[in-house]
Order: sequence, then structure tokens, then C-alpha cells
Amino acid sequence: MIVDAVPRTRVIIAEVWRPLLALFIWDVVVTVAYYVLPFKAPSLPLTLFGTALALFLGFRTNSAYQRWWEGRQLWGLMINASRNIARSARNFLPEPDAHDLKRSIVLRQIAYVNALRCQLRKQPVDGEVLRFLSRGEAEPALERTNTANGLLDGAGRRIADAQRKGWIDTIQQTQMESVLVDIANSQGGMERLKNTPLPNQYRFIPAFFTRLFCVLLPIGLVETLGFATPVGSSIAGLMFLAALQIGDDLVDPFSDTVHDLPLSAMCRTIEIDLLQAIGDPAPEPMKPVDGVLW
Repeated sequence: MIVDAVPRTRVIIAEVWRPLLALFIWDVVVTVAYYVLPFKAPSLPLTLFGTALALFLGFRTNSAYQRWWEGRQLWGLMINASRNIARSARNFLPEPDAHDLKRSIVLRQIAYVNALRCQLRKQPVDGEVLRFLSRGEAEPALERTNTANGLLDGAGRRIADAQRKGWIDTIQQTQMESVLVDIANSQGGMERLKNTPLPNQYRFIPAFFTRLFCVLLPIGLVETLGFATPVGSSIAGLMFLAALQIGDDLVDPFSDTVHDLPLSAMCRTIEIDLLQAIGDPAPEPMKPVDGVLW
């Protein structure tokens, strides 16, 4: 996620320079043809076309941003639920009998959020899980298709074991299980966003009509702008191409790009809070790198 206060125009240009270069070359061709081969430029209702296209792109961008913001809300719920499960384990489980179980639940939650981050980004999970759990503890979850869900199931079994041993009562078990339900619901929402792209019409039609509008733009402007057509048409086209690109950047909030949610930083926040909750040393918070928080 870009956290710089100064707009990063070069990032947008870097993403659209190829179609923008093709558009500029086309603008030059149309301008040269207008002066070399005399023809009357057709009167195109570009204002009407541009207005309709801008509304369409704005609606698409808003839909993409809603997905991005929902992803951020779900991770906010995950951070709070992780703190709650650690606090419940620390306060409900007795010392010294359940000391190891308390630590196991907390470390398992840290491993869980890191495994979920890797799954959403389609990265290897094993290394992140084994940073916090031994091979024996992690193996049952690593053997499952959904490793994060396996780790969450393991936490539920440990809470049930604590109730059977008399370390917590049924009310405390229910409270802790309700937190696990919140965690599972949050994960389900993230997987829904990750596995359900925008409908094809939202992706194909705006891209098609944006490029068509950019092709027609110099034809409609050449009589008015003359030799300035390549510059004026390219600048106008850049605005529409940038709006199209913004929607593409925001539609998947869990990818590992500069525009997506800082999952690594949020997992580090959870790690710090949970380790400090059980009195363990914690790492430093993640800092932006070149204005980007990962």
C-alpha cells in the first residue's frame, strides 16, 4: 500500500505507458494524414461519448474500491479477533498448569494469520508456519488443502481439551469459540473476495470502450487542435487509461503489489500484540520501504 503523501504519478504512467505510447503514435498518424491527405474530419459527439465512458469507469472504480475497502475491514476484524483470543487464553487458562497450552494457542494464532496471508497472496505457506510452530505441531495443518483453516481447527481442539481438563468452564469455552467463529467468518470473507473476480462485463466492456474512445479521439480533435492533436489527445487518453488502470489495481486487495493491502505489516502488528500479551519479546513494527507498506 502506497503511504506517501505525494501522489506517485510515475507509478500510473509506468503502468499505462505502453497503451499511451501506442495512442500517441496513432495520434501522430491521424494528424499527418489530416495534413497530407486532405479529408474532412467527421463530427463525432466526443463529449457525449466521454461523459458516458467516464460514468462507466467511475462506477467500475467504485466497485473495485468497495472490494479493497471490504478487504481492509475484514483484516481489521482479524486483528481485533487475534487480540481477543490471546487475551482470553492469557486470562482464562490457569498458571502454571496451562502455561504451555496458553503459549501454543497464541503462537498458533500468529502462525495462522501468516499462513492466511500467504494463501491469499498465493505464496508458500510452510516457512511462515514453521517460524512459530514445531514441525510436529504444524504437520496436521500443513497436510490440509487449507492450511490456515487447519491451524484454526487445531486451536479449537486445544480449547476443547482445556475444558475437558477443567482448566476453563463451558462459558469460557463458548466465549473463546465465538472469537474463533469471528476469525473463521473473516477468513471466509477474504476467500470470497479473492476467488470471486468482478463479472466479465465489468472487465471487458470498460476496457474495450476506453480503447475505442482513445482511437476516435484524435479523429474528432484534429480539426480543432491541428498540430497539437498528438499532445492534447494523449493527455485526454491518459486520464481515461489511468481510470481504467485504477480499477484493475484495486480489484484484488490481496495481491502482492504496491496498490494492495499491507498484509505483511498487519500480520506483524498481530505478532507484536500477541507476543507482548504473553510476555515474550516482539519484533519492531514494519516500516514503509520507498513509500510503500507491504
